[in-house]
Amino acid sequence: MTTGQLDLAGCFDLFRASAFRLETLTAYRVPAEAESLTAFRAGLPLPERSVRTSPWLARIHRTTLAGKSWSRIRVAASPLTEYQRYQMRCYPDSVKAGENISIALGLDIEGDFWLFDEDSDPFAALMAYDADGAYLSSEVTADPAVIGRCIERKRFAERYAVPLDTFLRRP
Repeated sequence: MTTGQLDLAGCFDLFRASAFRLETLTAYRVPAEAESLTAFRAGLPLPERSVRTSPWLARIHRTTLAGKSWSRIRVAASPLTEYQRYQMRCYPDSVKAGENISIALGLDIEGDFWLFDEDSDPFAALMAYDADGAYLSSEVTADPAVIGRCIERKRFAERYAVPLDTFLRRP
């Protein structure tokens, strides 16, 4: 795999089999979520988010049907932050589109990343955010040492993660 000038968006076009996301921040500042987050804070119904209305969910759905897999582990605080509670309301839409989402509470793990094609010719996008959780950039790499660290962090989180539906049913 030559990552060269590949950016994060290009990774989603390039991966062949699997895309895994590790989320570790207590909150993310995502401009596209502003309307939905405002509705959540006001206790209002969230705007529709489906494969019909969201290009992101449509991509997940389309590529899942084509045989690719999408998975995510959300490392969350205990108790959940406001933003994490909001995410728990939104994640079921991603699951409906085909993404496998698990939640790991209270882990001491840092560093968001995407890991692509872990089992064959892997590459990763290491995510950088500012102090408010706004996305800054990604470093795309196929460096075996970096890939190894990503896989170790993924495996660590997997040991403590539970499927989203199980997490949402807890008391």
